[in-house]
Amino acid sequence: MEPQEPRQRPTPREPHGTITVARALGLPALRRGLPEVVSGEELLDRPVRWVHAGEAPNIAALLKGGELLLTTGLGVGPRPADQRSFVRRLADRGIAALVVELGARFRTLPGPVVDTARSCGLPLVQLHREVPFVTVTEEIHTEIVNAHYALLRQADVVHRQATEVLLRGGGVPEILRDFAAFAANPVFLETPEGQLLYAAGPGGASPAGAADPLQVWEGLRARRAAERPEPPAGSVMADIPGGGPGPGTVRARLTVLPVAGPLGPVHRIAAERTADLLAVVLLRARQEEELAARGRGDFLTDLAEGRIEPSDAPAQARVLGFRPGPDGPLLPVVMRLVADPRPLGGGGESWAALAHALQEELAAVGVPVLLGVRLPEGRVPLLVGLRGAAERGTVAERIATALRTGVERAWPDRAGARPPVVVAGLAVGWDAAGAELRHAAEAANAARGLTGRDWYDVRSLDVDLLLWRLREHGDLAAFVDRVIGPLLAHDRTARPPLVPTLEAYLRHAGRKAETARALHLNRQTLYDRLARIARLLGSDLEDPQTVLALGLALQARRHVR
Repeated sequence: MEPQEPRQRPTPREPHGTITVARALGLPALRRGLPEVVSGEELLDRPVRWVHAGEAPNIAALLKGGELLLTTGLGVGPRPADQRSFVRRLADRGIAALVVELGARFRTLPGPVVDTARSCGLPLVQLHREVPFVTVTEEIHTEIVNAHYALLRQADVVHRQATEVLLRGGGVPEILRDFAAFAANPVFLETPEGQLLYAAGPGGASPAGAADPLQVWEGLRARRAAERPEPPAGSVMADIPGGGPGPGTVRARLTVLPVAGPLGPVHRIAAERTADLLAVVLLRARQEEELAARGRGDFLTDLAEGRIEPSDAPAQARVLGFRPGPDGPLLPVVMRLVADPRPLGGGGESWAALAHALQEELAAVGVPVLLGVRLPEGRVPLLVGLRGAAERGTVAERIATALRTGVERAWPDRAGARPPVVVAGLAVGWDAAGAELRHAAEAANAARGLTGRDWYDVRSLDVDLLLWRLREHGDLAAFVDRVIGPLLAHDRTARPPLVPTLEAYLRHAGRKAETARALHLNRQTLYDRLARIARLLGSDLEDPQTVLALGLALQARRHVR
């Protein structure tokens, strides 16, 4: 009686870029042999590295592991001890599966062969029909080569995307974020000594509830502290060359951890190609410092935007090197660069040089500081550890001086340009640090154009912040035009300009003597100018409501020009 074709079994999911035993058994050449899985059915997702056919008793010595071995059983041996030894040696070699064609040597597989395969965890398959082994080999090898080619094409896509990022002006953080999205797992760039330079998560590709990359990194640090330096099983690591003058030196290391899902060969190839590209980018001086500063800037921005729970923030900040006192408050500070910063790599004005200079200046202040940079917004956010709320003003003054000095050092050819705006928030705990950082960042945007102060208390910018938030509304521009429009029109065509006189008059609360001294005018000249302003505006400069409207309109003018 002709043997019945075995019942179709579900095919396990194949690892990236491989062909599994199950896939091989489903190809036409082996399917014509009516394959029957005798043992190891749960192991059919093993990858097949190569196919080998042989009949020698010592065939195991010729194999390297991962092969699908085809045989008619001539080398299995006649005695049970020989048969058990034959199968055991193949299992020890780590072959993918043993496929035996019935008929030439065995009509049914001997019990010792089957029992040993089951006890050793070796997939064992018997073929009920004769098949040309050369056809099987050609077909599976073609599948392996095609799978490897598809794998290389996937890795090429990642490499091409990374190259496009650099051509668009992006840098290492953008490359790492794209790679994390491709791998659907967190990606880390670290120094050879294990110091974190940048952590990137898969973003939208990560499943709900996935751990934050910094939390994952903290777990890896704890693992290393427990004298287990190797990463978890299934991780992918790639060295980035260029750490010294000699060959083989390592500048940094790219690590991908299988937190949200397994990693396959395609991720290893893509990591190696990405590492080669990062090696070129990191050739620029002090890139590691700039990367670390950008990573801290991302953390502070996520904290400000509410993407990090306040309860998780202290542990993540410790990963980034920020260790304030256990009982002292935190001082959020934001520096906004008023002039448009040049992109990374702009010679002496590079962000790498700025990060280095700021870090050195802040180290001399003598308080714990977490410094970050945000390139898209031209912003430098900081968290400062205080011993008590009473020292807020003194520390803010020292921090602002260090920041301005760092900018001057890093970008000397901008001497004389408008200085950056530095805003200090309120002294708060971790529960309110994010909201206060966001408030300080918005206030720093609103303060652009203000001059005369080394730093601004966030509370002094409340009116400017309110007006800045209204800048997109046409009503604000209409308000400015209605209240001081005739005065602005006068100053565009006539001399002397009258807006500075009105600003000084309001700044000195209507005290004419002080206003005249500030403007270096005699009193009669000031009286004449104030009378002209009143006529142009049709307003009474002594009326409190008029004075309030004029002051608001002058402040709003900066936001609607």
